[in-house]
Amino acid sequence: MKDFFVADAVKFENEMVTGYFALSSLSVRDRKQGGRYLALTLSDKTGSFDARMWEEFADVVSTCSEGCYVKVQGQISKYQGKFQITLQKLRSAAESEVDPADFLPATRYDVEAMWSELRGYVSAFANGDLQRLVFAFLDDEIIGPAFQAAPAAKVLHHAWLGGLLEHVVTLVRVCLATAPFYPEVDPDLLVTGAILHDIGKVRELHWKSSFGYTLEGQMIGHISIAQGMLREKLEALAPFPDKLRVLVEHMILSHHGKYEFGSPKLPMTPEAILLSALDDLEAKMQTVRSEFGKAALNGKGADQMTDWVRSMERPLLNSQAFLKED
Repeated sequence: MKDFFVADAVKFENEMVTGYFALSSLSVRDRKQGGRYLALTLSDKTGSFDARMWEEFADVVSTCSEGCYVKVQGQISKYQGKFQITLQKLRSAAESEVDPADFLPATRYDVEAMWSELRGYVSAFANGDLQRLVFAFLDDEIIGPAFQAAPAAKVLHHAWLGGLLEHVVTLVRVCLATAPFYPEVDPDLLVTGAILHDIGKVRELHWKSSFGYTLEGQMIGHISIAQGMLREKLEALAPFPDKLRVLVEHMILSHHGKYEFGSPKLPMTPEAILLSALDDLEAKMQTVRSEFGKAALNGKGADQMTDWVRSMERPLLNSQAFLKED
């Protein structure tokens, strides 16, 4: 069973280790000096790191694939400020050798408590039509369980089991705290958008041994998937006010805020504008937390910036840790 995790790398620098991991990616690459090597990403519930195998990897390529479990032996080292492992041995691991709970990160919050909290917000709606609509999703025997289990992303914010629910519950809290400052905003409509804006991710992503995109997710994307799911539910709920349909659908289509971020429409209602801004804020702040955790894992001091965060186009500084350092 698993006794070495990615987070343990800092304690084993320049040492040989043996352990089990999920194989998140695998590719054969050309070496600058000639020949080829195997580049891999290995992951478990504590994170992921790069792996390299320089020799005798033909059997690995023929017997292992992305998403499978592997047993490896190799040396931990640091390259460009990040831990990695140089492999001497790698083989496919049988499911009897591993506990799936060791490999996928999960929310640190109680899923049942978050689910009950979310349903409580919907029960408090004054608008009965929006209440019917949201409960049609939450009570769905396929969508409901998937909503509770799904990550919110493959690698960005809330990329862990229960991450989608955690993101949505936090976003709803922020929406309800913010809405009173803007009388132009209908709170029930805003919260409906917050709950349903990422519902397409239950079909965009898969989360068995690793996180990744389904074929539907790659070909269509969660925004368009959500639009289709919404129309399916509305057809079953008919009659449903068409004006409300347009407003809810618009929030889903515009919640990324900009065309270049994947939104087919720009936010054009008070609820859509506020939802887009708060969704972006909530995702960014979770990314900040995750990057601070990665920096600590890689041994960075409180006075050091994180690595470059591609999604935010900047490095970050943990101001609280920086101020406490003295």
